[in-house]
Formats: sequence, C-alpha cells, structure tokens
Amino acid sequence: MVRLGFIIGFIALIGVLLSGLAAYRVHQQELTIDGIALARAIDVHASLVQDRLTERELLARVASGLFRLPSGIKANMLEPLRSSIYAFKTDFVVAGWVARLKPSELDAARNELARAGFPDPTIRSLDGKPLDTRSLQQPVDVLMDVEPRNAQTAPFVGRALNDNAVLGVTLSLAMGEGKPYASDPLPLLGQHGPIGVVLAAPVVQPDANTPAGFVIFSYELASLMLTNDDLSLFSVALKDPRNAEGELVANDQGVVSARKAPSEAPSATRTVTFGNRDWSLTYYAKTNAAKRAEQTAAIVGAIGLALTGVVCGLFGYVAYNNLRLSREIQVRIGFERRLTAVIDELNHRVKNILAVIQSIITRTLRHGSDIDVARELLIGRIHAMSNVVSLLSDSQWQGVKLKGLFEARAIPHAERIAVSGPDIAVSARAAQSLSLLFFELASHSDEGLSLVGKHPHIVANWEVTGEDPDAIFHFRWEEFNTSEATRRPDSDFGLILLDRVAPEALGGTSKRYFTDVSYVYELTAPMVTVIDMIERDRTEQFSAPVRPPK
Repeated sequence: MVRLGFIIGFIALIGVLLSGLAAYRVHQQELTIDGIALARAIDVHASLVQDRLTERELLARVASGLFRLPSGIKANMLEPLRSSIYAFKTDFVVAGWVARLKPSELDAARNELARAGFPDPTIRSLDGKPLDTRSLQQPVDVLMDVEPRNAQTAPFVGRALNDNAVLGVTLSLAMGEGKPYASDPLPLLGQHGPIGVVLAAPVVQPDANTPAGFVIFSYELASLMLTNDDLSLFSVALKDPRNAEGELVANDQGVVSARKAPSEAPSATRTVTFGNRDWSLTYYAKTNAAKRAEQTAAIVGAIGLALTGVVCGLFGYVAYNNLRLSREIQVRIGFERRLTAVIDELNHRVKNILAVIQSIITRTLRHGSDIDVARELLIGRIHAMSNVVSLLSDSQWQGVKLKGLFEARAIPHAERIAVSGPDIAVSARAAQSLSLLFFELASHSDEGLSLVGKHPHIVANWEVTGEDPDAIFHFRWEEFNTSEATRRPDSDFGLILLDRVAPEALGGTSKRYFTDVSYVYELTAPMVTVIDMIERDRTEQFSAPVRPPK
C-alpha cells in the first residue's frame, strides 16, 4: 500500500506539472493568435477604406478632366457629367459645380440661375445675404449647379463659398495645389446634417493658368471611413484634424459624433490618404485579449488537474480491484466471442443494406434519366432507407412498428395519408422493403391536380386474416380523386419494386390498377415472412447481456 501511495503521488505530481505547462502554452498561443487575427482584420479594414477613398478621388479627377468650357457661367455644367458620375456608383451626398467668377460676371451668373429655374438666383453669401458686387475686388467662388437637383439641394445654388471657414480654405488649397483637396469634417446639407467631408477638384482649362472652377463631391464620414462590421474584432475611430486630442466615431445608425480620445492606447493606428491629406484611423480591440487568454488558460489548467485526479483515482481503483481481474478476463473472453458473432451478423446486414442502396442508385441514375428528378428520387429513397435503419437501431433490430414507417420525415405528403390497421411489428427485412414501397407510392401521388382540382386523398390500410401459422397479411393503398391521366407513371425502379422486389421479399403477391376514381395497389403476404420470428429470436439472443461464469 505504501508503494501504491508513492506511485499515485508521483503520478499526481507529473499531472500537476503537465497541467501548468499546458495552461502556460495555451495562454501564450491565445495571445499570439488573437494578436495576429486582430492585426490582420485591421489591415484588411484599412485597405478597404483606402480603396474606397482612392475610388472617390479618382471620380473627382475624372469629372474635372471632362470639363470643356469657354465659360463657367452656366447652371447646367454637370449635365454632360451625370452619366459619368453615376457610372462609378459612389455614394456621394451632393456633387456640385463651383464657378470662379469675376465681380463683373455675377450679374450674368444671376440671370443664368434665374433661367435655370433655381428658387433663389441671387448671388449671396453662405448665410443667405446678397453680395455687394461693387465692393468686390477678387473673384468669387459661386455654387452654380448641384447633383442631385432636388428641393433640399437647389436652395444652395447661387451661394458664394469663399467666406465659409472650411469650404473657403478647402477651395484655396485645391487651387494652390492644382489637385483634389479634402476639407475638414463638417455638417452636410445644413447645420444639423450628417458629418462628412467635401472633396474639391480644380478645373483648369488647357489655355489657362488658374482654375475656372471646382467640381466638388461631399461624402458622409461614417460610410466613407468609419464603416465596420458589428461582428468585427475592433471598433474604429478617426483622429479629428480640428482637435489633436479628439476623435470622430460612428454609432450603429451611422451618426458621427466627436469624443475625447480614450486614455487607453489604441490597438493599432493606420494612415490613409484622401484629398491630398493624410487621415489617421485608430483601432480599439473590442475584447481584452489578455483576460481572455487567462480565462482559457485557467480552464485548461482546471481540466488538466481534473484529468490528473481522474487518472489517479482510476489507477488506485484498478490496483485495489486487481483481485477480480481473472474473473473479468473470463467475462471478456465470453464477450469477445459474442462480439465476433455480432460483428458477423452486422456485416451480413450491412452488406444487405449496401446491396439495396446500390440497386437504388443504379436504377435511379440509369442512363438518360433527368438529373434533377433522379436526384430528388435518390435522396428520398436513401432517406427512406435511413429512416427504417434508424427505427431498427432504436429497437435493437427487434422489428419496427408498421405505423412508424409512415412518419412525415421519410414519406412524402404523409399529412394527407389516412393510415389504419393493427400496429404490428414487422421484421427488419420486411421493414426495409415496405419503407421503400411506401416511399415509391407516396412520391408519385402529387403530380399535378386530381380529377376534382385538389391533391389526391390517400388511404393506406392493412389487416391480418386467418390463424397462426397460416395468417395472411393484406395491405391496400388507394389514392382517391386521381386517374391514369393525372397520376405520373411509376418509374422503372418503382415498377420493379412494386411488382417484383417487395412481393418476393415478403413471399407474397401484388397487383395495381385504376378504378373510376382512384389508383389502387394491393400486397398480400404470409405473416410468417412479415414478422420473421427466426430473425427476431436471433437478434434477441445477440442483444442479451453477457453474464460472468459462476
């Protein structure tokens, strides 16, 4: 006993050490895997954002390059570009043409806006006050056309953008750089509109040194840079270019709001380029990887300790019960003999089932058959075989209740079948044949409408006549309100099953015919083959528990 205790203690020590080592390894692997997955997800998101930004900047460049005009004093400058703009399928909020007009051109611009039917053709500041053209000395950037042109966007046409703190600076920078430039975040379509950015692309004619105007596109910031999957590993924020300590985030509804940058360091930062500017995206992990790794390691350690306890307990139990080993060996020898017999019987039954399935596949997928119909029939027939094997397995191959073969999951249109008859238990061989028989009958009973414009009503009944051992099993299947013209003909496999395979398997006979209002199939067989007590007794013998010798 002392030696046994020493061995158990040694095993316990090894188990504790191995459990600790496994927990440590799992902790390190979880941290590594989470870090790699998070970094990969962030790189993919940043790449998608950059692709989206590049596509929208390309749209601005293409739009500005398509302009060919001697003068920008027109209210339909975007007309030739509309098809090109929408060909990119971008999600801009508003596109616009901003003409760079001299003070002497403002009256002509006002007349042009009036002819175009805009609600207020007055050249005015962004807050709606008319401009004093006599006091102007420099060109004015006036919004002359918008797309889409609707009741919300049309009132903005005719306004000068120079005095706007954001748009004025953006247009000046775009003119100085000679390329598209993006504005700081600002509300779109009014003070309470969605937060977005405006991309301004200067339009420079071949014979001019300064832009004749700008093509502008405004985008919502949420869909442009802050879109994110709810199931992703991180949340994304945009460093606010107006506030070094601020960030812009979007909620589930796409509403962008400003916040102070959290005290915790972000998991990663990525820089994307848009409108000749760099934008910093910060990413925050939604889950605490270190805490999750610790929890996983604790679970692994607990499982290791539990397994160590189980191993030690089993070792002690086996050692304590070593005196009964010889009797258990004798039981095992008897069990192996019985197992050999059971395996032989199982091999026999599996071969029979495989032979049936092979026949089903060969007949169903014969040359020239419609592949869609053959697939549905093959699935249904194998499903019927699977159902009956499951029922036989549940009963330890002692037989299957006949009504159980009409379950909805194996028989098509089972809800329209009226079943009646004694609930007898049929043998395994009979159950397989009858299950396929019922499926074939049911699968051909719902083609088109019946004689009365409804699906056929089906009655399946059976009875047992006579006394043992000469009792006879009678089965009758009748589909009412159908005829030879409305019912789909049975397939070749179905005809063979109905007329030859099923009757021969049960040692009986069958017949099928049409009446004036129905289709009838009848099967007659001896009860001794339907029940097959020899097979049931053999199965019961195999399933009996092995008893140790006295």
